[in-house]
Formats: sequence, C-alpha cells, structure tokens
Amino acid sequence: MKNLNNKYSYDTLSEAVNDLQKRGYTYDFLLPDDKECIYCNEQSLELSAEEFIIDEVYRFEAMSDPDDESIVFAISSKKHSIKGLVINSFGADFSYRSSKLVEELYRKYR
Repeated sequence: MKNLNNKYSYDTLSEAVNDLQKRGYTYDFLLPDDKECIYCNEQSLELSAEEFIIDEVYRFEAMSDPDDESIVFAISSKKHSIKGLVINSFGADFSYRSSKLVEELYRKYR
C-alpha cells in the first residue's frame, strides 16, 4: 500500500475494507459512468461533490502485477448522515471515465 498520510495502515485491500466497515463506513458507493457524482445503491442516493467529504484514501498495488491497482475512498456526508466506501480496481481495462472520476476524488482529498 502506498502511504497517503492516513493515520491507519493496511497491508491488504480486504484488511482496509474490514476495518473501515468496523469504523462505520458501511455503505457501498459507485462511480457511475454517465454521471458526475457518486451513487449509493442501498439508499438510491446520488451525491454531488459538494455533498460529501473524503475522509481517507488507501491505494494498493498487486504483488504479481504492479499495473493492477485498487483504491479505497472512505467517504462521509453529514447532509445525508451516511458513511461508506468507493472501491475501485484499475489496470489495463480501467475505463477513461472511471479514471477521470478517481482523479477528481484524489484532487478533492488533497
């Protein structure tokens, strides 16, 4: 995992997800290909960039293939009283739209 100045450190994606869920990040957010938002399927809720903050970011590289990466964003919204995760894997088949949204999320985090 690359250190992104988080107070927690994880060796694997599953370790990060399990701990973040224990800490209250229980909803799954998606990055729709056709929209400029994140989406929570369980709540049928779209969140624009102004409606959430990124609390933590963790990035993992696969041991067998450094080009195969995963990233976890821990996201919260006070407005909607919701906390959850955006988990995105990317590599050779990672779509342009998804990569742009991940770049936007990274920018928002910094």
